[in-house]
Amino acid sequence: MSVQVEGTFCVQGIGSRPRLHVSADGSGVVGHAGARLLADLADATGLTSAYSTALRPLRPRGTGHDPGRIATDLAVTVADGGETITDLTVLRDQGEMFGPVASTPTAWRLLNAVDEHVLGRLRSARAQAREVAWLQASETHCGIPAAKAGGREMPGLVLDIDATLITCHSEKEAAAPTYKGGFGYHPLLCFLANTGEGMSGRLRPGNAGANTAADHIAVLDDALAQIPDAHRHGTDILVRTDSAGSAKSFLTHVRELRTRGIRTFFSVGHAITEPVRRAIRALPEQVWHPALDQDGTLRESAEVAELTSMTDLAGYPDGTRIIVRRERPHPGAQLSLFDHDEGMRHQVFLTDTPFTSGSAQFLEVRHRQHATVEDHIRCGKTTGFGRFPSRRFPVNAAWLELSLAAIDLLAWMRVLLLDGELAAAEPKKLRYRILHVAARLTRGSRRLCLRISATWPWRHELAAAFHRLTTLPRPAI
Repeated sequence: MSVQVEGTFCVQGIGSRPRLHVSADGSGVVGHAGARLLADLADATGLTSAYSTALRPLRPRGTGHDPGRIATDLAVTVADGGETITDLTVLRDQGEMFGPVASTPTAWRLLNAVDEHVLGRLRSARAQAREVAWLQASETHCGIPAAKAGGREMPGLVLDIDATLITCHSEKEAAAPTYKGGFGYHPLLCFLANTGEGMSGRLRPGNAGANTAADHIAVLDDALAQIPDAHRHGTDILVRTDSAGSAKSFLTHVRELRTRGIRTFFSVGHAITEPVRRAIRALPEQVWHPALDQDGTLRESAEVAELTSMTDLAGYPDGTRIIVRRERPHPGAQLSLFDHDEGMRHQVFLTDTPFTSGSAQFLEVRHRQHATVEDHIRCGKTTGFGRFPSRRFPVNAAWLELSLAAIDLLAWMRVLLLDGELAAAEPKKLRYRILHVAARLTRGSRRLCLRISATWPWRHELAAAFHRLTTLPRPAI
């Protein structure tokens, strides 16, 4: 860097880094020390023991590594940012920190033994751990946080369902061409908007339909089975999807769940068909009302109107409403021919929320908040299901289930152990600041101590998280 002073050039010195002598003979130092927080959290919520019970039939002689512990170690590895089964090495080679960890071939054999029946037991084990985690949240905090929209909290729980494409760069069983011209898988996933937990997911071939009602019903039922009984019954549960979830059979299923004591409601996108276009054109200007932003303020150049009385909703559950938003398109927005003709971008959705429970303005901004599921999917792709390890479909289905467990561990860590900025941090930030920290292990007074560097910027947050972990109420055994 040069600086000109009175016609001359002066070279400004650049501070040099200290010289290093590098050797590979260190001892007592561990990396990824924060990942121990996730491993201990899996134990504290009962996930490890529930996995052990679920996978006990895969250990007939009672020897070798416990299958439940292997599953937990894989989930911790994925939550820590691992992308392959071989990344278990990070835990295995630090035995003093993480204890005995199975070899890569042993982990492969476990996943290879997981069939659909075993997969169901893994899901049940995760539901048991979730019940404990939610009870711990109730006893140590204010319970599960509320989802927000339009500057206010929404009552109950919010489930967001969406599909995504996973590209496969090699021949894998059931991988197929996708509607976007790629090749791979097309899993359908459900996340809890309140906490970001990965409630359920089904691995599907790449050519699976985005709007398949049977798949939506299966994923929703799996997600509801994950919700503890105390919350599944007696709590409002809003189910949000894009237009792929607008099939009448799926919405009928959502409504029929109420006969089983599950208070479900829906808010789903809807295609702008020709009857909908005619209804929009027939709307008088005075029925349009300003739309809201997510902070509750008025949204510039956007308006909302109710179409319910002007559209034929035969075949949909009683009380279904249809609402439209129009907005000045931003540069680069994809517009239909109808939008080009009208000079506005239109979006339509269906909901069965009663008229007495919210204005069309609030219901629209509530539905628009469904877009946060894209963030959950993006983070999920860095937490396991962005790539699949095997050519065999059942192994990849098991990998997806462990990825959802990893997403849950990160969510429970945010809710139970962290506060401030980190309580809302995405996995990438958590790994950089908390999970991947190096530390020193020392022994003294018959204790193994983890000593975090006194200069690490987030040392106090990590130490506080370990302390909170020790105070969590443990499940009765």
